[in-house]
Amino acid sequence: QVQLVESGGGLVQAGGSLRLSCAASGRTFSSYAMGWFRQAPGKEREFVAAISWSGGRTYYLDSVEGRFTISRDNAKNTVYLQMNSLITEDTAVYYCTADDDFQIIVVVTNRVRYWGKGTLVTVSS
Repeated sequence: QVQLVESGGGLVQAGGSLRLSCAASGRTFSSYAMGWFRQAPGKEREFVAAISWSGGRTYYLDSVEGRFTISRDNAKNTVYLQMNSLITEDTAVYYCTADDDFQIIVVVTNRVRYWGKGTLVTVSS
């Protein structure tokens, strides 16, 4: 069992930056692939970024690649999402996720095993 707690959301102006953190419980954090999803008001949830257990593989939604960076610190049981050059379209609740399988996070959203409760990011114009 893995419990995920997100933090770092808030209000930021367009062009600004935020860093989200996700603290995970459990001793086996380093064996899980981790990911971030988001859900904007009135829209479906979408994949944002994923990172393999070792940190050696990452994958991004096209619209955030080059602006967002996912990373992890296995010693701290934490995964991060650095978000730069934010735009109003990035406004959403951001969810941290974990799964044994990196491909599940990237491809099969509804099968991802563990989800946090989310943190709200609001980008103002």
